Amino acid sequence: MSLSSALNSAVLGLNAQSTSLGVISGNISNSGTVGYKDSAASFSSLVTTPGSSTQGYANGVTTTTLTNISSQGLVQSDSDVTSLAISGDGFFVVTDESGDVYYTRAGDFDTDDEGNLVNSSGYYLMGYAVDENGDPATGTVPSSTSALSTINLNELTGTADATSSIATVMNLPADAEVGDSFSVDVEVFDSLGTSNTVTYSYEKTATNEWELTYGDPVLTSDGTTVTGTSSGGPLTIAFDGNGNLTGVTDSTGTDVTDTSTLSITGWTSGANDSTITNDLGTAGSTDGLQQSSSKDGDGDMTLYSVTSDGSNYSEVDSISVSADGVVSVTFENGSTRPIYQVVLADFTNPNGLTAYSDTVFKQSNVSGDYVLNTPGNGGTGDISSYSLESSTVDTTTEFSKMIIAQQAYSAAAQVVSTTSDMYDTLLSAVN
Repeated sequence: MSLSSALNSAVLGLNAQSTSLGVISGNISNSGTVGYKDSAASFSSLVTTPGSSTQGYANGVTTTTLTNISSQGLVQSDSDVTSLAISGDGFFVVTDESGDVYYTRAGDFDTDDEGNLVNSSGYYLMGYAVDENGDPATGTVPSSTSALSTINLNELTGTADATSSIATVMNLPADAEVGDSFSVDVEVFDSLGTSNTVTYSYEKTATNEWELTYGDPVLTSDGTTVTGTSSGGPLTIAFDGNGNLTGVTDSTGTDVTDTSTLSITGWTSGANDSTITNDLGTAGSTDGLQQSSSKDGDGDMTLYSVTSDGSNYSEVDSISVSADGVVSVTFENGSTRPIYQVVLADFTNPNGLTAYSDTVFKQSNVSGDYVLNTPGNGGTGDISSYSLESSTVDTTTEFSKMIIAQQAYSAAAQVVSTTSDMYDTLLSAVN
């Protein structure tokens, strides 16, 4: 082994430890970066003069930087609902202002001036719009990032829901006289969110038999202005000797126990026509209408509940993100509706992704192709709102590595110094 080989090995050692220190420095500086994945310097021996087994040969060293992209960072709480963390595999699909697609675990998203969800590095969160049932608005689940769109919350507006079902639980008095009648006022919302009142009138027509008719809707606010035309009655309601509902028939004698509807046409508000399903109970049961003697023997009815859906117009109250990535909006009237689906990209070898600045990655030949899944499906992790994934850097470990790198660097530097002294000795002997 020559002095030049020793010097070369020492220089390679200096370079390797310099690289290691650079990696350590980068890790420590990013110990507070959301979604950051720590890197490590991997050392490999380098034989500079292989061959003879009887002569010494010089060992050098080479370094490779490895990023632990697949490692899971600690999930910590945050104050913003749009702060998202992934627990498990997968990456958020994001795009920059130029439209280039990247992948990241940095979920510190917030709305910009245009309502887009964007993280602190300026990358926009991607997903796809869904309908009120949570199904893709386009009818197809996207399998390519090109079919995704930026999640925008400024597109949200107020909403109104038309009444589509009414369920009644009530006791009609068996001790009422034929010809006695009772009425129940039911609130009905049209498709524009206007509140109306429809009067349900129950008249006893025979023993164990009643007739239901619907009044035309009137404005709830004044109780007199007629706002449409009701149809669907009269209905004949029959009970057995135990007070159980036996069936409901329409004016043609058709059994409509499970299919009776109230239709309202000609809304003066300009709303769409309404078709409302009436749940009057199950034949042979007392889960809806029943007939028993009145509570106080006065021949009066007992109304337990009238439950209907629909709501008036209201503005957005709050946003939520579920564990499976559904972004939902809750309105001031209490109704909730899904609007977007966040997707996660999964890779066969996530550690093979190409790292870029701002804690984002790009697909490479080593990483393999991506597969899009909703969170919690296809092996991907769940999403937590009000949460952020911390950096995977352990500063204690990094300080330990730094001490080792410093000692190795000093030792290599000492080899250079010793080799220099030996060269000086050699030159002095020659002269």
